[in-house]
Amino acid sequence: MRDRLGALALFADLDDAQLERLAAATSEFHAPAGQALIERGKPGSGIFVLEQGQANVEAPEGKRELGPGDVFGERSLLGDDIERTARVRAQTDVRYLAIARPEIERLLAEDPRLADKFRGLSA
Repeated sequence: MRDRLGALALFADLDDAQLERLAAATSEFHAPAGQALIERGKPGSGIFVLEQGQANVEAPEGKRELGPGDVFGERSLLGDDIERTARVRAQTDVRYLAIARPEIERLLAEDPRLADKFRGLSA
């Protein structure tokens, strides 16, 4: 898991100890086509990384597609509002990683560069 996370541009600058902690806070999930992965208005429990398959984001600013390597769910970690602002639904069968909020918040507090990367994802 550590190597899979370290291969992502978002986490490429983390050191081995940070990657180990991140891996320990990460779970792998599978979902069939059509299943909602996150729902608008629900509390943000962490972030997700799509590893396999395609998904669709339905956000107030429009729709977009996600593919392998894309990160989603990050907006609920960046502001005062911790609710999800978009719905993400699997377009095909998907495999994705879920990274728990407490570990992401810890990393953001430790490394301001990571916070800047997260803000860039949401731009």
